[in-house]
Amino acid sequence: MMRRILATLIALLFILAGCDSFRFAPGEAQRKNAWLHSRTTAIAAATAKEEAATEKLQALTKLSQLQSRAITSYYGLPKELPQADTAEQILDESNWQLGRLALVESAERPDAWQVADNALELGIGICALLGGVYGTRAVRFLKQARTKSKALQEIIAGNELFKKNNDTSVVAFKQAHHNQSQQTRQIVAEMKSS
Repeated sequence: MMRRILATLIALLFILAGCDSFRFAPGEAQRKNAWLHSRTTAIAAATAKEEAATEKLQALTKLSQLQSRAITSYYGLPKELPQADTAEQILDESNWQLGRLALVESAERPDAWQVADNALELGIGICALLGGVYGTRAVRFLKQARTKSKALQEIIAGNELFKKNNDTSVVAFKQAHHNQSQQTRQIVAEMKSS
């Protein structure tokens, strides 16, 4: 009974949450970029005021400056602050490169298999700490689940490699999987996409 409940909870966690909800913590490039964004908006607001831009543009740049400060607070300050006292320093090519790097890093997501493996490891550790009969049973169950997860990963990777190298077998694979339940198809599709 406990196995079914635990297996159901783990499966539901990954099906409902998906990989998009897991993100890496902001890296140094992202923190530098957020800080530079804050400086860029501050200098843009000051420039708009100095150059007597329209009230609308001044208000937009001022609001942008406020919004940027919230982003910087969330990301945290970088270890080393880039030079950003003037518009010329901010517009330096290295800051454009930093912006592109931060964009790439912000789109990265953890590997679903690694997240699942880490969750199982955490569960094993917690159950081992709790001990007792149920803790021992749970550890054994979670170790089996981790082994099955790794096996499933290898099977899916092998099938995808086989289909890639054998175009004629793709139709046969689809026919063989036609009788799978919708839930199984959904799980496999999610695993293949990550």
